[in-house]
Amino acid sequence: MNRIKVVNDPSELVSVFRAVDTELKREVFKEVSAGWKTAKEIEKKFGPGGRQALRLFNKMKLVETRWQQPPEGSQEKPVKAYHTYYSSFHINTSCSVYEVSDVISAAGLPEKEFKKIENKILKLIGDEGMFAGDISESLKVSTMMLKCLVKRSSKFDYRGHRIEIYTE
Repeated sequence: MNRIKVVNDPSELVSVFRAVDTELKREVFKEVSAGWKTAKEIEKKFGPGGRQALRLFNKMKLVETRWQQPPEGSQEKPVKAYHTYYSSFHINTSCSVYEVSDVISAAGLPEKEFKKIENKILKLIGDEGMFAGDISESLKVSTMMLKCLVKRSSKFDYRGHRIEIYTE
């Protein structure tokens, strides 16, 4: 079945840009496009970075999951398997020049700089989470920039108007 991801929110472009921005992510994405793969299979083939790529794809809602049953008579537990959800993107959005500059800046931010900001956000939200507006003020970034940074990270996510630790 061909599914199309419709991108209406400019901040979702960060997910599109970052989904396959490294050779590792491209290879993992190809692997889960070809068929259902467990995190263990991906990690065995690509290392811990492969598992991290799956986590990011799951947060971005680019993969679907299902439980795979172990062979009959096995003592193993069912495991989650991943497969790509979309076969194409339809981008239909408009935004101000300032907003698109935030999208491009967040998507193209060097990894080292992004990790510094990501760690600041993690410290701010702690275990309880924090209102997005307060984080935006504290970091002195626009709401759009914060939204884009959250889209890029696999460590936290929006829950309503709050930013909290991302759990699968």
